[in-house]
Amino acid sequence: MGLISIFMTGLGLSMDAFAVSLAKGFCLKDNEAKYSFRVAFLFGGFQALMPLLGWWIGTYFEGYIKSIDHWIAFILLGFIGGKMLIESIKELRHGGDDDVPTECERDDFCYKKLTVLAIATSIDALAVGVSFAFLNTSIIPSIIIIGLTTFVLCFFAVFLGKKIGSIFQNYAELFGGIILIFIGLKILIEHLSGLA
Repeated sequence: MGLISIFMTGLGLSMDAFAVSLAKGFCLKDNEAKYSFRVAFLFGGFQALMPLLGWWIGTYFEGYIKSIDHWIAFILLGFIGGKMLIESIKELRHGGDDDVPTECERDDFCYKKLTVLAIATSIDALAVGVSFAFLNTSIIPSIIIIGLTTFVLCFFAVFLGKKIGSIFQNYAELFGGIILIFIGLKILIEHLSGLA
């Protein structure tokens, strides 16, 4: 998997975290840089940690399923991307009103709450890490690219959330789902064309 594909994967994976960061921005009243950095650091950190964990799991089982690795990568990425698309479409149909906080809590930016959100938004990256192991993707550059991409997007998403509200929140997840499905299809097509 090339650097562009890894970057695109990171972009797709970061869309959940981007959407949550936007929502956090709705609650921001002051200390923009401090809280933006806190959100970005935790979200980017877990988005890098989860693929590493998935890669380790995938490497351990690689010998058992090497012959079907491309199908596993395709299914995992397709499933994650499809799930993101479905959730995004549901939100768009319902107007996304439930996601816009009507009353922000005082501890909305506490480490405990942000860590739970960071883990929740990075679970998909665990499965992607498994697919990286099957594709013999170099893990260190991959997690650096994924982590930095998420960090940068989330940092600016908090500022953006404060400025524009909920207008673009649901479209971020839609975009992320499309990217992951595209990467999954690309992996499958490259493997099948290599067999021809």
